[in-house]
Amino acid sequence: MEQPQNTFSNGEITVTYDPIKCKLAEVCCKGLSEVFRNSVIPWIDLDAAETEKIINQIKKCPSGALSFEYHEVLELVK
Repeated sequence: MEQPQNTFSNGEITVTYDPIKCKLAEVCCKGLSEVFRNSVIPWIDLDAAETEKIINQIKKCPSGALSFEYHEVLELVK
């Protein structure tokens, strides 16, 4: 199944980017430049960092243009 444009996955999460909402892409690019790249297409590379780092940066998105969903419920290690 083909992913919709502006949707990216790394096996653990799916990230959706809404370019209409995006006002400050440089925040993400500066915060996690190996994942959010402003000079390469596709501009999001979820394989370039750990999932938790990506999630933390998405939570800092000032416009709400980035969102994520987990693929599965993560089990806590006892």
